[in-house]
Amino acid sequence: MSWLNWLKRGPAVEAPEHIPVRINSRDFVRTRPLEVREHGFDQPLLWSVVGLVLFGLIMVYSATIALPDSPRFANYTSLHFVIRHVLAICVGLVCALVAFQVPMAVWERRAPQVFILSLILLALVLLPFIGKDVNGAHRWIPLGFFTFQPSELAKFGVVLYAANYMVRKMDMKEKFLRAVAPIALLIAIAGVLLLLEPDMGAFMVIVVIAMGILFLGGVNAKVFFLLSGLLLLAFSAMIWLSEWRRARIFAYLDPWSEEHALGKGYQLSHSLIAFGRGEIFGVGLGGSVEKLSWLPEAHTDFLMAVIGEEFGLIGVLLIITVFMWVTRRILQIGRQAIALDQVFSGLVAQGVGLWLGFQTFINIGVNLGALPTKGLTLPLMSYGGSAILLNLVALAVVLRVDHENRQLMRGGRQ
Repeated sequence: MSWLNWLKRGPAVEAPEHIPVRINSRDFVRTRPLEVREHGFDQPLLWSVVGLVLFGLIMVYSATIALPDSPRFANYTSLHFVIRHVLAICVGLVCALVAFQVPMAVWERRAPQVFILSLILLALVLLPFIGKDVNGAHRWIPLGFFTFQPSELAKFGVVLYAANYMVRKMDMKEKFLRAVAPIALLIAIAGVLLLLEPDMGAFMVIVVIAMGILFLGGVNAKVFFLLSGLLLLAFSAMIWLSEWRRARIFAYLDPWSEEHALGKGYQLSHSLIAFGRGEIFGVGLGGSVEKLSWLPEAHTDFLMAVIGEEFGLIGVLLIITVFMWVTRRILQIGRQAIALDQVFSGLVAQGVGLWLGFQTFINIGVNLGALPTKGLTLPLMSYGGSAILLNLVALAVVLRVDHENRQLMRGGRQ
């Protein structure tokens, strides 16, 4: 019956040796195509993500098993956090399966609505009777067994909206007022809402996503660098005018000083102690001392420090390598989509790659003391329901882009 299957599928279509890639509105270059496999989507990317999620689950359990010994968490059991993390992963997987079934054409049509919804939620979380106050920050909306963080949806919304915006404004991308000013205004509104929470880390990620998509979409280089300079000045001004942000910078520069070691530099100094104890091969799974109420937020922002202590330099380098490969592969999928004239799909995939890559870079940099302390979790691994949910949904959309790429390269339709 093999000849019947051949008649149904048609003859095998070989991928061309080179695929033209649009660099700007006029020029093309030739690039080598990615290999088309029989699977409907990228299997290595999927299993790399599964590996990161499962390893993150193990590390969340390791980092939280001793938390009930602290008076702050005395009412919780040793399995409280890992059970909630498993539930978040399960909900995220269900949402990711649904997101994968949605064609990219639908995501393109609904991109403005997703972004507007994220702005509405960012405004609602600031209301005292809706948003949950934790240590002076209003970043969460309680939903019974689950607390939702609108800033995570805002990151996903910006990816979709910026890609949709660049496709619509492709003919006028050389003009600042008509091409860049409208989206800059919307990003500024989102930034103000995030800074009122306050959540400067999420604002930085959103700005990098939007700027990256504008650059990859072909915005005039002069306009791009002008915007970059203005944003750099704006961030510098925000840090200089905020006393507690300045204190964080000074603590980052000298975390071991008597003034900072027990204050703003406390987390960083204990994170560095954790990496130092891990040395080359680590002290072994579960053997961390810093997670025993010494290192605050060991299961969220400083999970990499626990990995460094328990698995050493080898474990840290392995995690960094996997994240680098995942980010590179996502960017390749986006480049391939653009080569197939699926500009929106390509920009979305590249936006997700920028999101995961930049946030991973910031988180690991903070843990290693290379960057000032920011409240950004390690994607796919740190404890946090909203973050893991939106990370999985975003990656499901990337796999959908890859699935549609493969259909087009086999001569099919989306």
